[in-house]
Amino acid sequence: MTDSANLPLAGRIALVTGASRGIGRECALALAQAGAHVVALARTQGGLEVLDDKIRAVSGRPATLVPLDLTQGDGIDQLGLAIHERHGHLDILVHAAAILGGLSPISHIDPAAWDKAVAINLTATYRLLRSTERLLKAAPAGRALVFTSGRVARPKAFWGAYGATKAATEHLVRTWADELENTQVRAALIDPGAMRTKMRAEAMPGEDPDSLPDPAEIGPMIIELATAPLGQPDKPISFSAWKAAQGSSDH
Repeated sequence: MTDSANLPLAGRIALVTGASRGIGRECALALAQAGAHVVALARTQGGLEVLDDKIRAVSGRPATLVPLDLTQGDGIDQLGLAIHERHGHLDILVHAAAILGGLSPISHIDPAAWDKAVAINLTATYRLLRSTERLLKAAPAGRALVFTSGRVARPKAFWGAYGATKAATEHLVRTWADELENTQVRAALIDPGAMRTKMRAEAMPGEDPDSLPDPAEIGPMIIELATAPLGQPDKPISFSAWKAAQGSSDH
């Protein structure tokens, strides 16, 4: 474990959604290792407990575990209140939770599946921004890092529910960031690209997962964005472009 005096996020409070697996889990681990106290949100208590063991191993400190389904808007409001009562502010929001919602022609999408994709991918984002805005404003430099998808710019057959909800999410985040332009709060949209995740395997079952980046590779990017002087989120930040820039700067 690293000396706390040398940790870039020492003392920061970070809320991570989708924290029990994939990209969300790796973001939570990276933030904890950088010194942040992680408030980890996911649907499954068991997955959160496994994460907590890993966070304790890399940081020596426990996380705050929040077993919550993001379709429960009142629960998101209660979480905001709990963070306010315990910490008084929120430094970092990393919103990684999402569902694919199935791949099918738009005319074949089951209405219940559509409603669930909208609820988790879009409405939950609105509820999170609504419930954390005052907490982020109370921080010296609040940061909201929201994951999106390249499917927004590159629509493809059968990805309608996922792509549409992510497109709406991008619009929501950009609008919100514009509203907060005169505050210290900044937002970023992140396009992780294809990664070795359960969602990717669900979408592309014949793909060799070893050909894809491990989600852990995105950790350093998240730490950088959590402290960067971000501008307006006019377009998503591409992980692959960021990684390529890191490689070129090493030479």
